[in-house]
Amino acid sequence: SKSYLVGKLLPMDFVIWGQSHVNESMITGESRPVAKRKGDTVIGGTVNENGVLHVRATFVGSESALAQIVRLVESAQMAKAPVQKFADQISKVFVPLVIFLSLLTWLTWFLAGRFHGYPSSWIPSSMDSFQLALQFGISVMVIACPCALGLATPTAVMVATGVGASQGILIKGGQALESAQKVDCIIFDKTGTLTIGKPIVVNTRLFENMVLREFYDYVAAAEVNSEHPLAKAIVEHAKKFHSEETHIWPEARDFISVTGHGVKAKIGDKSVIVGNKSFMLSLDIDVPVEASEILMEEEEKAHTGIIVAMDQEIVGIISVSDPIKPNAHEVISYLESMKVECIMVTGDNWGTANAIGKEVGIQNIIAEAKPEQKAEKVKELQLLGRTVAMVGDGINDSPALVAANVGMAIGAGTDVAIEAADIVLMKSNLEDVITAIDLSRKAFFRIRMNYVWALGYNIIGIPIAAGVLFPSTRFRLPPWVAGAAMAASSVSVVCWSLLLRYYKRPLITQERQK
Repeated sequence: SKSYLVGKLLPMDFVIWGQSHVNESMITGESRPVAKRKGDTVIGGTVNENGVLHVRATFVGSESALAQIVRLVESAQMAKAPVQKFADQISKVFVPLVIFLSLLTWLTWFLAGRFHGYPSSWIPSSMDSFQLALQFGISVMVIACPCALGLATPTAVMVATGVGASQGILIKGGQALESAQKVDCIIFDKTGTLTIGKPIVVNTRLFENMVLREFYDYVAAAEVNSEHPLAKAIVEHAKKFHSEETHIWPEARDFISVTGHGVKAKIGDKSVIVGNKSFMLSLDIDVPVEASEILMEEEEKAHTGIIVAMDQEIVGIISVSDPIKPNAHEVISYLESMKVECIMVTGDNWGTANAIGKEVGIQNIIAEAKPEQKAEKVKELQLLGRTVAMVGDGINDSPALVAANVGMAIGAGTDVAIEAADIVLMKSNLEDVITAIDLSRKAFFRIRMNYVWALGYNIIGIPIAAGVLFPSTRFRLPPWVAGAAMAASSVSVVCWSLLLRYYKRPLITQERQK
């Protein structure tokens, strides 16, 4: 069973006895478990993968790493000011202004009729000057009803959030939608966001004339006894060479596991050793130049090279990696074509970060960043006038997700990240980042057009209802016609918003083929 450690982010707790591997990905973003032994530091809330550790907890409770992250999230939530809606600002002035214009229209026509400001032939036979003035005033009041302005935003937001949900994108309200359409800079976490977040075997190099299935039978027989994630990845890969679901591996005798180095066992008549270069050298196994060059090449690709030796001779190298997600490079390229700058911030080491950044096409990289440093980078960009989106999946990303103008959480991520985010990408596809931004831009284009129509309708309709055309054309707008025009404006705004239901997401595959 797994044991959970208790402690603080900085300073950390200390191992006083034992050795093991600790998964620190929830805090640092590093997907590879870190070897720990006496004297090493551990972070509170991280997971002990295997082995036993005695830890001196120097900081607990409210001073722990998780408690610090929670405080960062809460402070960022408090600092995020609500967006003042354009329609609300107009409504404060619009309603009293319309009442004033209606009264002014009635008074103007009434006084003009009383003091014979226009010929009596202008007055219809069925009414007097007072009734004519009253009709003009009522028409202004009716035609200027601000329903179209009031419907402009909520109808488009409602349709856009519904369309987003059908595409696997959960948008938490109009504020998230409004902020997303302004995004000009996106910060990506690495592990679990740009990468799959699970180590797999990506390559195998053999130095001896040996059948690959036989090679993996020996390696898996030794590694099946280890709880290390890289060992589990090798065993899972070895299962692909066998059709049966529960394959029984050859018996491993004299099994020895050395934390942070590798394993050693007797498999049949062969002595099998699986581990890193330093483990081989400590057992007086010669590492040829060719093998060393391969290890360096794999390191530059952000892969972990695992050496396999049999009977004191190196027979192969297995490359294990946390691969990038499909279309990651195409997504980054497409975002840049949308004038959105992409940045990668990760708690992983610089070597791995640079290799992943090069592979996906991100040049602006920040590595070895702690949770609070990710949030600080977001605030730094905001001070430069940028509208920042943060895409992440872990607890360590939650402060930055909340601090960003738009936080986007991967659906397969932690509950804390999903809670902190404004937009949740339920399918965990990077392409949905593009869809979320594109959908928000299309939605706000329609909202702007709704405002243009609603305001233009009032700017044109109110003077006509007030009788501006009456002296020259004898055309007047009766109150019932003004009411119908007002209703038509509301219906047109709603229909324009409903057309968003036919939204089509950008096709990255077509862009790639061009």
